[in-house]
Amino acid sequence: MLVTGGLALAATAGGLVLVGPMRSEAKDYGQAAQTFPVVEPDLLSTIENRLKRAEASGELARTNEMFAKRVEAKVRRPDPVSGITPARAARSWDFDPSITMERDIRDQKGNLIAAKGQRINPLDFVAIRQDLVFIDGDDAGQLAWATTRYTDLHAKIIFVAGSPIEQMTAKKRRFYFDQEGKLTARFGIEHTPAVVAQAGKVMKVTEVVLKAGGTS
Repeated sequence: MLVTGGLALAATAGGLVLVGPMRSEAKDYGQAAQTFPVVEPDLLSTIENRLKRAEASGELARTNEMFAKRVEAKVRRPDPVSGITPARAARSWDFDPSITMERDIRDQKGNLIAAKGQRINPLDFVAIRQDLVFIDGDDAGQLAWATTRYTDLHAKIIFVAGSPIEQMTAKKRRFYFDQEGKLTARFGIEHTPAVVAQAGKVMKVTEVVLKAGGTS
């Protein structure tokens, strides 16, 4: 074998064969096995192509319309608050809105407003001038009782079920909805109608039993 310029020329019966550079060290590349190509399509391109096909077929427009109708239906009639039933027995209790500060609160100049661990009652600083009246908006008796007894000026009427938008159109006044039951859960309300009103430094919560005809 003739080595020249780092290349090895091996003599064979047919002549000389170039076999490449010679290495002085051997490497173990492990056991050879069958390999498969890795196919990774462009995800964005795939999505774009599918959207184009959906748009061309009209499927995209139908999907958007269906989604819009579902959203509108949820806005017009939210899911009712679970577990709320008509009041069968009158009961009332005090709710203390005080909170304990988890950290120091300072103003823009660094002056301490409230210290960590300090207990603060918001009713020391603000007055709640409107009662919160919780009703089942699908119950004609509760709706009549609340709208007859309370004006927009004196109360916020909050639905736990029903469609506030439909009733706003019908009654020409504002209604609200207790989304996900956060307010009723906070005040511990289990039955309607229920009224939350300020009583000094606490909020008085009262569940009201209605008689036949929607009177309390």
